[in-house]
Amino acid sequence: MSYTEADLLAIANRALGSYPLEIKEVALINNEYNATFKVVTKDGTHYALRVNINSPRSIGNLKAEIAWVNFLSDDARVKVPRPISNTKGEYFSIIANALGSSEFKCVLYSWLEGEELGDEPTPEQIRSLGAAMATLHLSSKDFKLPTGAELPSFKDPMWETEDFLLSEKSVLDPEAKSLIAQALEVIKSEIIELYRQNSPQIIHADLHGWNVMWREGQIAVFDFDDCGIGLPIQDLATAIYYLDTPEQDAALKEGYSSVAPLPEYSESQMQMFMIQRRIILLNYLYETSNEEHRAMIPEYLEESLRRIQKFLQL
Repeated sequence: MSYTEADLLAIANRALGSYPLEIKEVALINNEYNATFKVVTKDGTHYALRVNINSPRSIGNLKAEIAWVNFLSDDARVKVPRPISNTKGEYFSIIANALGSSEFKCVLYSWLEGEELGDEPTPEQIRSLGAAMATLHLSSKDFKLPTGAELPSFKDPMWETEDFLLSEKSVLDPEAKSLIAQALEVIKSEIIELYRQNSPQIIHADLHGWNVMWREGQIAVFDFDDCGIGLPIQDLATAIYYLDTPEQDAALKEGYSSVAPLPEYSESQMQMFMIQRRIILLNYLYETSNEEHRAMIPEYLEESLRRIQKFLQL
């Protein structure tokens, strides 16, 4: 189901009613996977409200995300937003959907000043992103989830997301399904071996230019909605997926290695991660209610199948 801006603002205002804040202004600033709002209170304080529109994250997932972000905020080696508790002392609010049978999970965070890196980050910014990623991995290596918190395992080739490509919900033709199934079998085998050789830990899993903020030469990380239990190489590969040139890839790895040794991987493994990310994003396009994103399906599917064929060397 798609929602108008007025629908989303109504949802946001109902969510904000559960916080001890005097609201002056609420503005929708992002409506893609989830909806994000800039909230300004009467005393001039800014907050960011996230309403999970498309995200299937459970309450256990939210508890894990919030616990980790609080941990990182206390650790302070990487700047992150601080979760804000509601009038019940809880860090998320659940709002009934007046337009349907579903409900919305909402999280309020402190506001991060600055500009998103976007699609054209500078080499300096990319190096800073790599350094921040390595710091997250080091600081969180022994982080333990609290009771009642849970996260998906990225040992699963589809990252434990609902399957819209190969299941009975799929609208793909047999040839496309066969190609994707073959690729996922290769990916599964490779990842099982990587997990046998390495220890999984909590990772962000979506570190790219639109999920980091830049201000006065300093980087801040936000949008932990995709975090899960995986390997540092999976974080690195996901970030590389969104870069455009070998020079950018090198800058990211240079930044990472300035803090910690790079995760070991082969070129074939990196290509495997690129295909995996593309399959996961293709699955998302069939899942989402975002009409702009669904319009991307024909072109994205065609290019995905071409890349999968090349990956499988068919």
